[in-house]
Amino acid sequence: MPNAPLAKSAEKKQRNGLFIIVFIAAIAAVLLVFNIISGGAFLEWSNLKVIISHIVYPSFVAWGFCFLFACGYTDMSIGSVMVLGSFAACIFGNWYGLPGVVLGGLAVGTLLVFINFLIFTYTGIPSWIAGISLAMIYEAIGFLLKIAGPTKPLVTTALAKEYRLLGQLPWSLVFLAAGLVVIYFLYNRTTIGLNIRALGGNKDVAKALGIGINKTLLCVGLISGILIGIACFMQQSYAGQTTVKTGLTSINLIFQPLAIYLLAQIIQKRINIVICVPICAFILYAVFNILTVLGVPSGTLQEAFLGMFIVIFGVLGQKNAKGVIK
Repeated sequence: MPNAPLAKSAEKKQRNGLFIIVFIAAIAAVLLVFNIISGGAFLEWSNLKVIISHIVYPSFVAWGFCFLFACGYTDMSIGSVMVLGSFAACIFGNWYGLPGVVLGGLAVGTLLVFINFLIFTYTGIPSWIAGISLAMIYEAIGFLLKIAGPTKPLVTTALAKEYRLLGQLPWSLVFLAAGLVVIYFLYNRTTIGLNIRALGGNKDVAKALGIGINKTLLCVGLISGILIGIACFMQQSYAGQTTVKTGLTSINLIFQPLAIYLLAQIIQKRINIVICVPICAFILYAVFNILTVLGVPSGTLQEAFLGMFIVIFGVLGQKNAKGVIK
């Protein structure tokens, strides 16, 4: 039956199309419910702007996780990298303007994540162990920058308002849309994207197919580093200032992007995971926004909800997964 594969492909597209319609309708229904219980405040444009502004830099971090987890590795130092990258975006931004914001965050984020992958690749230390150790080192560097006389004024001064353009609408959305197009192509339509996913599926098989393991891992470090670097200057452009994290509290910074990634992983059978990320970011921040509107404390119960989401999404996303996260 020569037409059987075509028929199956058409049937799959039809099912996916139906899922997308139902998924969008479900999101719309939930948003209407949120608007009703908030007394109409939720769908006000001023409130929607807050949600949309919040999703940009976590989406870039979650996209970085897409490449990171696709090859079977995890890195617990990403939060501390973001702190140092945000410091660099602020310092060089105040010195050199908008180009300094971009280049400062991008350079530090890319460099540190790439260094991480050099260590993961050539030492054989499990990435989660090395990542925790690196997080402590990066946190110590951030703390020293804060207390040292010459650098303290640099890291405690907020980024000047005139250089925070990229954290404001519509420019942040332009960056998000451009990132979506580029990352979708890179993840799904390039050889390196295919190699990364093959490596995560089975390292021995990937090696037998002629895929360079070390080269691919270093490419993951470079790509993830660039995405984390973008997240650094986007976060600094939005918040204006970053606080020092110690005692591994920098890990808290990756929880929301992690929840976004895990939710996207659940839906990726129907919608490509790269496209899922900003959608899931909007869903997650909409939930936290309505909790805030309803008066749920942001520092206590909302973190409990976030932890619950990560556990639930992790269980659902890994239900049919095979292998061990390194």
